[in-house]
Amino acid sequence: MFETLKSVFRVKEMRRKFLYLLFMILIIRIGSQLPVPGVDSDFFKEWFESNTGDAFNFFDAFTGGSFQEMSIFALNITPYITSSIIMQLLTIAIPALEEMHRDGEEGRKKITAITRYVTVGLALFESIAMAIGFGNQGLIPDMNIQKAIVVVATLTAGSAMLMWIGERITEKGIGNGISIVLTVNIVSGIPSDMSLLYENFIQGKTVARGMLAAVIIAAIIVLVIVLVLILNGAERRIPVQYSKKMVGRKMMGGNSSNIPLKVNTAGVIPVIFASSIMSFPAIIAQFLGKSSGTGIGYEIMRGLSSSNWCDPSNLQYSWGLILYIVLCVFFAYFYTSITFNPLEVADNIKKQGGFIPGIRPGKPTSDYLTKILNYIVFIGAVGLVIVVVIPFFFNGVFNANISMGGTSIIIIVGVILETVKQAESQLLVRNYKGFLNV
Repeated sequence: MFETLKSVFRVKEMRRKFLYLLFMILIIRIGSQLPVPGVDSDFFKEWFESNTGDAFNFFDAFTGGSFQEMSIFALNITPYITSSIIMQLLTIAIPALEEMHRDGEEGRKKITAITRYVTVGLALFESIAMAIGFGNQGLIPDMNIQKAIVVVATLTAGSAMLMWIGERITEKGIGNGISIVLTVNIVSGIPSDMSLLYENFIQGKTVARGMLAAVIIAAIIVLVIVLVLILNGAERRIPVQYSKKMVGRKMMGGNSSNIPLKVNTAGVIPVIFASSIMSFPAIIAQFLGKSSGTGIGYEIMRGLSSSNWCDPSNLQYSWGLILYIVLCVFFAYFYTSITFNPLEVADNIKKQGGFIPGIRPGKPTSDYLTKILNYIVFIGAVGLVIVVVIPFFFNGVFNANISMGGTSIIIIVGVILETVKQAESQLLVRNYKGFLNV
């Protein structure tokens, strides 16, 4: 990775792209500090800390603290992520969108344009909900129609601008723009998390206990990162042999290949889906001002809150963690089922004259792929659950109260690896061009 970074700075074109990326990151962080007009950021921050529990913590972690500060980027890139997931699901369900997806570059451009419109629509809906929900609780001083329009327009425009920045990074920067925007926001919260860990476990302790705590914290972080690296890199390669055939006077084919099936086929999508569903009821309760009280509804809300999981004094609320694990496994299978079609893959192999050694072409190949896929998806889902549960365990048992969890680490590590690959591929293409121009 460090060699790739050195190569980027040696090449003028790549250096320009890298500097463009840094400039866009600077704009993102500046925008994250600019408050929405008409909103008392300090008052909103106090309300956030004293009332929400962790209803918005998952959302705030993805926005890099912009939501807590109620900045112009408070919605951040989350509407675009949600709209992209919706479009992926609709592409499977709606034949017209599926046809667009198969049309190649032109079809993908149309789907991208629709995704942009859906993003703006979601951002507008979320902005209106926030303006009404917070306004009714007096969190936006002197609330009126004019101020509500300003707040809604600012939040929607901020989300649309981040979407534009992400696309510009993809086009003029190193690439992977939307993911980089999300990663920058998550990384921006790491210093505060490290500071909180220092205050809770190291500050005021003896040198020996402080050093032991620091070593344990570092070991846990390294363990999670190593698990994420293993999870991202693990794959099952299914060998495919192609039969020889005569093309004119030449014998073609006869080569072998493989189908790489990633163990973590769905990536971080199952965790995002599960976390969103778990936090949705609490968010609605916060907007309606029903986040506190007594009764079965309040007990359910406490169980859905990850801040109460693995707490030795309130183990009865850890049922929410079991539900969270079940949702993660379910969405791992669900998302894989709509993104990988074993029957289609088997048909393509058969049409190209290929076969899996020991497996007959056609339906037996499809059944074999389904069996292998179900097996590795379960392993990937278990690995994903382990990574995301470790931070929950230490937050509950040791009251660490940090916002950075397994989801954040998976995203950070995955995006860094993908960006490095993008940079290496661009450097490789440039070397090929240089060779051809000689």
